[in-house]
Amino acid sequence: MALTASSEDYLRAIWKLGEWKEGRINLGDLTRELGLSPSTVSEGVARLTAKGLLRHAPYGGISLTDEGRAQAVRMVRIHRLLETGLVQLFGYSWDEVHDEAETLEHAVSDVFIDRLDAALGYPRKDPHGEVIPAADGTVASAGDSVLLAELGEGRSARIERVSDRDSDVLVYLEGLGLVPAAHIETKRVRRAAGIMDLDVLRPGEAPVPTQVSLAAARAVVVVPAAE
Repeated sequence: MALTASSEDYLRAIWKLGEWKEGRINLGDLTRELGLSPSTVSEGVARLTAKGLLRHAPYGGISLTDEGRAQAVRMVRIHRLLETGLVQLFGYSWDEVHDEAETLEHAVSDVFIDRLDAALGYPRKDPHGEVIPAADGTVASAGDSVLLAELGEGRSARIERVSDRDSDVLVYLEGLGLVPAAHIETKRVRRAAGIMDLDVLRPGEAPVPTQVSLAAARAVVVVPAAE
Protein backbone atom coordinates (compact mmCIF):
# COMPACT_ATOMS: atom_id res chain seq x y z
CA MET A 1 0.00 0.00 0.00
CA ALA A 2 1.47 3.34 -1.07
CA LEU A 3 1.22 5.91 1.71
CA THR A 4 1.91 9.61 1.93
CA ALA A 5 4.76 10.86 4.09
CA SER A 6 2.18 12.26 6.50
CA SER A 7 0.47 8.87 6.87
CA GLU A 8 3.82 7.20 7.50
CA ASP A 9 4.55 9.78 10.20
CA TYR A 10 1.26 9.02 11.94
CA LEU A 11 1.83 5.26 11.95
CA ARG A 12 5.41 5.50 13.22
CA ALA A 13 4.35 7.99 15.91
CA ILE A 14 1.61 5.64 17.15
CA TRP A 15 4.06 2.74 17.28
CA LYS A 16 6.58 4.83 19.19
CA LEU A 17 3.95 6.04 21.66
CA GLY A 18 3.11 2.40 22.34
CA GLU A 19 6.74 1.77 23.30
CA TRP A 20 6.75 4.58 25.86
CA LYS A 21 3.19 4.84 27.15
CA GLU A 22 1.21 2.37 29.20
CA GLY A 23 -2.48 2.09 28.43
CA ARG A 24 -4.36 3.31 25.40
CA ILE A 25 -3.13 6.00 23.04
CA ASN A 26 -5.52 8.89 22.49
CA LEU A 27 -5.75 11.89 20.19
CA GLY A 28 -4.08 14.13 22.74
CA ASP A 29 -1.04 11.84 22.90
CA LEU A 30 -0.73 11.80 19.14
CA THR A 31 -1.23 15.56 18.86
CA ARG A 32 1.67 16.18 21.24
CA GLU A 33 3.89 13.61 19.54
CA LEU A 34 3.34 15.01 16.05
CA GLY A 35 3.24 18.67 17.04
CA LEU A 36 0.11 19.30 14.99
CA SER A 37 -3.27 20.83 15.78
CA PRO A 38 -5.97 18.61 17.30
CA SER A 39 -8.23 19.09 14.28
CA THR A 40 -5.47 18.08 11.87
CA VAL A 41 -4.65 14.97 13.87
CA SER A 42 -8.33 14.03 14.18
CA GLU A 43 -8.70 14.23 10.40
CA GLY A 44 -5.53 12.22 9.87
CA VAL A 45 -6.67 9.47 12.23
CA ALA A 46 -10.07 9.32 10.54
CA ARG A 47 -8.38 9.00 7.15
CA LEU A 48 -6.13 6.15 8.27
CA THR A 49 -9.03 4.43 10.02
CA ALA A 50 -11.01 4.52 6.76
CA LYS A 51 -8.03 2.90 5.00
CA GLY A 52 -8.02 0.06 7.51
CA LEU A 53 -4.70 1.02 9.09
CA LEU A 54 -6.05 2.17 12.47
CA ARG A 55 -8.82 1.35 14.89
CA HIS A 56 -10.39 4.33 16.60
CA ALA A 57 -13.75 4.31 18.32
CA PRO A 58 -15.32 7.73 18.99
CA TYR A 59 -13.66 9.20 22.12
CA GLY A 60 -11.73 5.94 22.46
CA GLY A 61 -8.15 4.79 22.08
CA ILE A 62 -6.16 4.55 18.88
CA SER A 63 -4.52 1.29 17.84
CA LEU A 64 -2.87 -0.17 14.75
CA THR A 65 -4.52 -2.87 12.65
CA ASP A 66 -2.34 -5.71 11.35
CA GLU A 67 -1.70 -3.79 8.13
CA GLY A 68 -1.10 -0.59 10.07
CA ARG A 69 1.38 -2.37 12.31
CA ALA A 70 3.28 -3.74 9.30
CA GLN A 71 3.58 -0.27 7.82
CA ALA A 72 4.56 1.25 11.16
CA VAL A 73 7.26 -1.36 11.77
CA ARG A 74 8.66 -0.71 8.30
CA MET A 75 8.97 3.01 9.06
CA VAL A 76 10.48 2.38 12.49
CA ARG A 77 13.06 0.08 10.87
CA ILE A 78 13.93 2.70 8.25
CA HIS A 79 14.18 5.51 10.82
CA ARG A 80 16.37 3.62 13.27
CA LEU A 81 18.71 2.22 10.62
CA LEU A 82 19.14 5.72 9.21
CA GLU A 83 19.97 7.02 12.68
CA THR A 84 22.49 4.23 13.16
CA GLY A 85 24.08 4.87 9.77
CA LEU A 86 24.32 8.59 10.40
CA VAL A 87 26.24 7.95 13.62
CA GLN A 88 28.45 5.09 12.46
CA LEU A 89 29.17 6.16 8.89
CA PHE A 90 28.92 9.94 8.94
CA GLY A 91 29.97 10.91 12.45
CA TYR A 92 26.72 12.47 13.62
CA SER A 93 26.15 12.72 17.36
CA TRP A 94 23.16 10.94 18.85
CA ASP A 95 21.33 14.22 19.44
CA GLU A 96 21.56 15.21 15.75
CA VAL A 97 20.23 12.12 14.02
CA HIS A 98 16.49 12.13 14.78
CA ASP A 99 15.56 15.17 12.71
CA GLU A 100 17.96 14.16 9.92
CA ALA A 101 16.45 10.67 9.76
CA GLU A 102 12.94 12.13 9.65
CA THR A 103 13.96 14.12 6.57
CA LEU A 104 15.47 11.10 4.82
CA GLU A 105 13.10 8.30 5.79
CA HIS A 106 10.43 9.04 3.19
CA ALA A 107 12.92 9.24 0.32
CA VAL A 108 14.87 5.98 0.66
CA SER A 109 13.86 2.63 -0.85
CA ASP A 110 13.56 -0.70 0.93
CA VAL A 111 16.50 -1.94 -1.16
CA PHE A 112 18.65 0.92 0.16
CA ILE A 113 17.63 0.18 3.75
CA ASP A 114 18.40 -3.54 3.39
CA ARG A 115 21.85 -2.70 2.01
CA LEU A 116 22.42 -0.17 4.76
CA ASP A 117 21.47 -2.83 7.30
CA ALA A 118 24.06 -5.19 5.81
CA ALA A 119 26.74 -2.47 5.62
CA LEU A 120 26.23 -1.73 9.32
CA GLY A 121 26.52 -5.41 10.25
CA TYR A 122 22.80 -5.92 11.01
CA PRO A 123 22.64 -3.87 14.21
CA ARG A 124 19.98 -4.85 16.72
CA LYS A 125 19.64 -1.40 18.31
CA ASP A 126 19.96 2.21 17.23
CA PRO A 127 22.22 4.80 18.93
CA HIS A 128 19.54 5.48 21.56
CA GLY A 129 19.20 1.81 22.48
CA GLU A 130 15.87 1.37 20.66
CA VAL A 131 15.25 -2.03 19.07
CA ILE A 132 15.56 -2.09 15.26
CA PRO A 133 12.88 -4.30 13.67
CA ALA A 134 14.14 -7.07 11.40
CA ALA A 135 13.52 -7.09 7.65
CA ASP A 136 10.71 -9.63 8.11
CA GLY A 137 8.87 -7.32 10.52
CA THR A 138 9.71 -9.15 13.72
CA VAL A 139 10.64 -7.03 16.73
CA ALA A 140 12.76 -8.40 19.55
CA SER A 141 11.26 -8.09 23.01
CA ALA A 142 12.70 -5.28 25.10
CA GLY A 143 12.27 -7.33 28.29
CA ASP A 144 11.25 -6.07 31.72
CA SER A 145 12.09 -2.41 32.15
CA VAL A 146 10.97 0.76 33.94
CA LEU A 147 11.56 4.47 33.62
CA LEU A 148 14.60 5.65 35.56
CA ALA A 149 12.37 8.24 37.24
CA GLU A 150 10.29 5.40 38.71
CA LEU A 151 13.20 3.36 40.03
CA GLY A 152 13.28 3.25 43.81
CA GLU A 153 16.15 4.31 46.04
CA GLY A 154 19.05 1.92 46.51
CA ARG A 155 18.44 0.08 43.23
CA SER A 156 21.00 -0.93 40.62
CA ALA A 157 20.10 -0.98 36.93
CA ARG A 158 21.42 -0.92 33.39
CA ILE A 159 20.26 1.79 31.00
CA GLU A 160 18.39 0.13 28.15
CA ARG A 161 17.27 3.02 25.95
CA VAL A 162 16.78 6.77 25.86
CA SER A 163 14.07 8.76 24.10
CA ASP A 164 15.31 10.66 21.05
CA ARG A 165 12.46 13.15 21.19
CA ASP A 166 14.42 16.08 22.68
CA SER A 167 17.96 16.76 21.47
CA ASP A 168 18.69 19.03 24.44
CA VAL A 169 17.84 16.21 26.84
CA LEU A 170 20.12 13.86 24.91
CA VAL A 171 23.04 16.29 25.24
CA TYR A 172 22.29 16.69 28.96
CA LEU A 173 22.11 12.95 29.61
CA GLU A 174 25.26 12.20 27.63
CA GLY A 175 27.12 14.79 29.70
CA LEU A 176 26.09 12.86 32.82
CA GLY A 177 27.14 9.51 31.37
CA LEU A 178 23.53 8.30 31.28
CA VAL A 179 23.66 6.48 27.96
CA PRO A 180 22.57 2.99 26.80
CA ALA A 181 24.49 0.13 28.48
CA ALA A 182 25.64 2.37 31.37
CA HIS A 183 25.15 0.93 34.86
CA ILE A 184 23.78 3.07 37.67
CA GLU A 185 22.76 2.84 41.30
CA THR A 186 20.12 5.16 42.71
CA LYS A 187 20.85 6.86 46.03
CA ARG A 188 18.12 9.36 46.80
CA VAL A 189 14.99 10.60 45.04
CA ARG A 190 13.96 14.14 46.00
CA ARG A 191 10.61 14.43 44.30
CA ALA A 192 9.75 17.83 45.75
CA ALA A 193 12.94 19.21 44.22
CA GLY A 194 12.59 17.13 41.05
CA ILE A 195 16.06 15.59 41.45
CA MET A 196 17.46 12.06 41.61
CA ASP A 197 20.88 11.37 43.14
CA LEU A 198 22.66 8.35 41.71
CA ASP A 199 26.06 6.82 41.00
CA VAL A 200 27.26 6.02 37.51
CA LEU A 201 29.20 2.75 37.75
CA ARG A 202 32.19 2.03 35.52
CA PRO A 203 34.26 -1.20 35.74
CA GLY A 204 37.48 -0.72 37.65
CA GLU A 205 36.64 2.88 38.60
CA ALA A 206 35.13 4.55 41.63
CA PRO A 207 31.40 5.35 41.37
CA VAL A 208 30.70 8.77 39.90
CA PRO A 209 28.09 10.69 41.97
CA THR A 210 25.55 12.32 39.67
CA GLN A 211 22.35 14.33 39.92
CA VAL A 212 19.73 14.12 37.20
CA SER A 213 16.42 15.94 36.93
CA LEU A 214 13.37 13.71 37.22
CA ALA A 215 12.04 15.27 34.01
CA ALA A 216 15.08 13.98 32.10
CA ALA A 217 14.98 10.67 33.99
CA ARG A 218 11.55 10.08 32.42
CA ALA A 219 13.33 9.88 29.06
CA VAL A 220 15.48 6.96 30.25
CA VAL A 221 14.40 3.31 30.38
CA VAL A 222 16.38 0.95 32.61
CA VAL A 223 16.49 -2.76 33.33
CA PRO A 224 16.68 -3.17 37.13
CA ALA A 225 19.12 -5.67 38.61
CA ALA A 226 17.54 -8.62 40.38
CA GLU A 227 16.90 -7.97 44.05
